[in-house]
Amino acid sequence: MTRRVDKESLAVLLPKYPDNPTPPPAHSHAPADPVAPTRRPALPAVSISTGAVVAVLTGGVVLTALLAAVAVSAVSVAIAAVVLRSLLREHNRR
Repeated sequence: MTRRVDKESLAVLLPKYPDNPTPPPAHSHAPADPVAPTRRPALPAVSISTGAVVAVLTGGVVLTALLAAVAVSAVSVAIAAVVLRSLLREHNRR
């Protein structure tokens, strides 16, 4: 059974475009006053001690090692599960 689609029902699916496709500018580009720009005050110098850098690097190394250990453990558990499933499947077939 086929349905006839007339132009009125097809117009519902078509997008309605605005009459003016380019919106007016949100702001005008007025020239700035010719006054010299004011300088910001300089930020205070921050010194990082060597101990802080060593602590951050050590923490990064330890966390990376822990992540690697978890990944290796997950892979070994997955392999053990596949081996056990294979052994149990062969045991149940006999």
